[in-house]
Amino acid sequence: MSILLETERLLLRPPRAADISYLVPLLNDFEVSKNLSRVPYPYTEDDACAFIVRTAHAWAGGSDHTLAIVRKPAVFIGLCGVHPHQGWELGYWLGKPFWGHGYATEAGGRAVAWAFDDLKAEILNAGWFHDNPASGRVLTKLGFRPTGEEERSCVSRGGPVACHLVALDRATYMTRKMTP
Repeated sequence: MSILLETERLLLRPPRAADISYLVPLLNDFEVSKNLSRVPYPYTEDDACAFIVRTAHAWAGGSDHTLAIVRKPAVFIGLCGVHPHQGWELGYWLGKPFWGHGYATEAGGRAVAWAFDDLKAEILNAGWFHDNPASGRVLTKLGFRPTGEEERSCVSRGGPVACHLVALDRATYMTRKMTP
């Protein structure tokens, strides 16, 4: 599937093999990988190659929608996705050099719009680990509201981590979309 989503500063597109050389050093930083459920640490080129293959198959089968976040004109800075397993779930990460510039909110906002407007999601879920409040602030800015807490597995940490759960429904999204 060929898709390209755009914001003022970013392009969101399916990941490709050329991204591996950027993906590996960004995810091979424990400060990044510790905030993600399924990413190992250390993160290797083999991990990245397997990820690209899985992602291409998922796109081809319509079973998952992971997007590279590229700062214009062509700087790979992270990934985001709208994942249709267990309901729709928004996920994202940025390499540490790109933290604190509003890119997660910008990419997440575009992914949220795509999920509701094009994929016809009725509700989007997300979660953030208890020791990553910056991610919680991003999700709050996007309109997500708390729904609970649970323990979630974290491969890089080797066990469960307390996770705050949040959700955004279509009605709230539409109200926010219509508000200038």
